[in-house]
Amino acid sequence: MYFRQISSRIDEKLSPKKAIIVSGPRQVGKTTLIKSILKDKTHLSLNGDDMSARAVLATAEKEKLKTVIGKHKYVFIDEAQQIDNIGISAKIILDELQDVNLILSGSSSFDLNNAIQEPLTGRKWEYELYPISWKEYEEHHGYFEAHQKLEENLIFGLYPDVLNNSGDEVEVLSNLVSSYLYKDILALANLRKPEVLDKLVLALALQIGNEVDYRELSTLIGIDKNTVIKYIDVLEKAFVIFKLPAYSKNIRNEIKKSKKIYFFDNGLRNMIIGDFRPITMRQDKGALWENFLIAERVKQRSYQKRIARHYFWRTTQQQEIDFIEEKSTTLSAFEFKWNNKKARIPRTFSRAYNPEEFVVDKDSFRDFVM
Repeated sequence: MYFRQISSRIDEKLSPKKAIIVSGPRQVGKTTLIKSILKDKTHLSLNGDDMSARAVLATAEKEKLKTVIGKHKYVFIDEAQQIDNIGISAKIILDELQDVNLILSGSSSFDLNNAIQEPLTGRKWEYELYPISWKEYEEHHGYFEAHQKLEENLIFGLYPDVLNNSGDEVEVLSNLVSSYLYKDILALANLRKPEVLDKLVLALALQIGNEVDYRELSTLIGIDKNTVIKYIDVLEKAFVIFKLPAYSKNIRNEIKKSKKIYFFDNGLRNMIIGDFRPITMRQDKGALWENFLIAERVKQRSYQKRIARHYFWRTTQQQEIDFIEEKSTTLSAFEFKWNNKKARIPRTFSRAYNPEEFVVDKDSFRDFVM
């Protein structure tokens, strides 16, 4: 089992005063993580996928909740987004059962956040869990083994089940895509057109690292622009993809409103396009490298509670920078190179913003992702 970075942070925050909320996609290990934290504590586990648990928790009745919880001081409710009134029930548990430590997990940020936002305002600690991070992977396998498998990880990704089933990676990813990406998301978001989702996800997977034009996507797929925006929003809230906006402050010819879209996991992306060729045979190796690096940086920003904003940069003259990180007092510009090629930050950007400048390649990526 991989030790997860947020494990100790959650353990420290356990308190009857505030609920712990852990969200993230299915199959990234949320249940395993929480049960490992509670393994030495007598606790009650309930699951929102279970009809009887849903029925009890949805009533939001104090006496019934007291009866179910009994003398347990730790209560874990998995897949909490499936339960009607879960926010109100959680508030009753915190207010009326004052010695109870409550943990909720969910694989749909839109449903879970909507349910708990108002009832638990100021009464919760929120965390997100993603596929295994490179830091977690290296700490588990050691430096040399981890780096020997870098190219393999760029192809098959870092979902726990993929890593734990060597030789069966494609089958695991196939099951993950068919069950989670399509069945779960279509059901949770009440989307009625699976063929549209299929076409959209494929289009996004084929253009990672490129700017995304919603009007172009709507024409390609045959739906209106607002539907494209709705489906992309659902995919983002379901932790399948994330957006990277354009950076623009000073220069007249900067691209201002454009965005790029990346996948949280390379393996999921490669399953969607049906391509598991080794990195040496691929035309998209640069895009895979870029997707991996940016996804890892996003994970670390979340896990370390780092306050930073992320962007890309491009001008109408096609000058570009792969990744910009803006903190309160510093601006950093990063160029990603799979092979050890020389790269320079465009002088237009350097003169305008005076950033710290970095090139990230196979020899130097460890500092960037850890």
